[in-house]
Amino acid sequence: MKINIYVLCGGKSVEHDISLRSASAIINAIDRVKYNVYPIYITNEGVWCNLGLWENKIENPDELRSASSSTVALSMGEFLTNILKENEDNLVFPALHGPNGEDGTIQGFLELLSIPYVGNGVLSSSVAMDKVVAKDLLAKYNIPQVKYASVTLHNWKIDEEKSYEEVEKEIGYPCYIKPSNGGSSVGITMAGNREELVNSFKEAFLYDSKIIIEEEIIAREMQISVVGNHNPKASVPGEFIMERSFFDYNAKYIDGKLIPVVPARLEPEITDLVCRTAEKTFKVLNCSGLARVDIFVTDNNKIFVNEINTMPGFTAVSMTPVLWKATDGTTYGELVERLIQLGLERYNERKAIVNKR
Repeated sequence: MKINIYVLCGGKSVEHDISLRSASAIINAIDRVKYNVYPIYITNEGVWCNLGLWENKIENPDELRSASSSTVALSMGEFLTNILKENEDNLVFPALHGPNGEDGTIQGFLELLSIPYVGNGVLSSSVAMDKVVAKDLLAKYNIPQVKYASVTLHNWKIDEEKSYEEVEKEIGYPCYIKPSNGGSSVGITMAGNREELVNSFKEAFLYDSKIIIEEEIIAREMQISVVGNHNPKASVPGEFIMERSFFDYNAKYIDGKLIPVVPARLEPEITDLVCRTAEKTFKVLNCSGLARVDIFVTDNNKIFVNEINTMPGFTAVSMTPVLWKATDGTTYGELVERLIQLGLERYNERKAIVNKR
C-alpha cells in the first residue's frame, strides 16, 4: 500500500512565498510509484486547504495558491485529527519556513498525534529558530562564534539609551542587527553609528520581541548541508560570490546576482574542519533529518559558526540539493527519498520505545 505524503506549504510567516517554491520542487520530486502526494496549502491568514491528490508537475509555485480557491477550507485541528487519522500510512513533509512551521510548533502537533514527519523534532526546531538560544548553547560546547548580544523589546522600551550603550560597549560598530526568531534575512540591517543602530532596532523589533546584535567580521560564508539522524554526514562546503556586503532578502531571492561556488574555494584541511564543525553543531542542537549550517571563514582560516537552518530552502537550485549533488552525486529526487526514509526511521524508533513502556 502506498504511503500518503502530505506536503505542508505556505503559512503565516513572511517566508510564505519561499515555502511555495520549496514545496513545488518537493512535490515534483516525490516518487509517485511509492507515494500518494497531497499538498496542503496554508494561507497567509492561517487557513488550511487540502488540495487533494496531486499527480501533475508544478510549473509555477503559484499554482498551489490558486488551487486553494476551489477547495474546502479546514482548521489545522480538522486536518490533523480527521484527515491524517483516517489512514495509518501517512507522513508529513513540512515544507514550511519560519515561525509556525520551522520553529517546533507544527512538529509538536504531529508528535502528539503520533504522525511521522520529515525533518527536525520539536526541541531542535525551536532552539535553532531562536538565534540567541542556539548561540548560547553552542557557546557551552566551545563552538566558535562571533561576539553577540541580545536585547528584548521589553527592556528596550524601558531604557532605550541603556540598550544602545551596552551594544556599543560590548559589540561596537559596525554591527548587524537581526530578529532572534526568523529566517531568509528578513529584518536584518547593518549599523555603523548610533543613528543607524536606532533605526536597526526599530526594524528588527517589527519581526520579533527579541533581537540579536553581532559584530562584523570580514570573512566568506560557507554553507554546509548536514543529513542524517544518529550519524549525520556533512556535504562539501559551498559559497556564493556576491556583490552585496551581506545576505539580505533581495540578495537571496530577487536580484539573481548570487553565483554559487561548489565546492567552496578552501584548503583541504579547512574543508575538513568546516565539515566536522557543521556535524558537531548538528549534534549539539539535537538535529535530525537535515539542516544547513552556515560558517564564516576568514582570510587567515579562522572559522565561526553563523547559524543553523533546520528547514533550508529546498528548491531544485537551492544550496542543499546542489551541495549533495557535488558531494556524492545524489540527485534531488534521491535526496527527497532519503529524507522521507530518515523521517520514518526516527518515527519507528520513537514508536518502539513507547511500546516498551
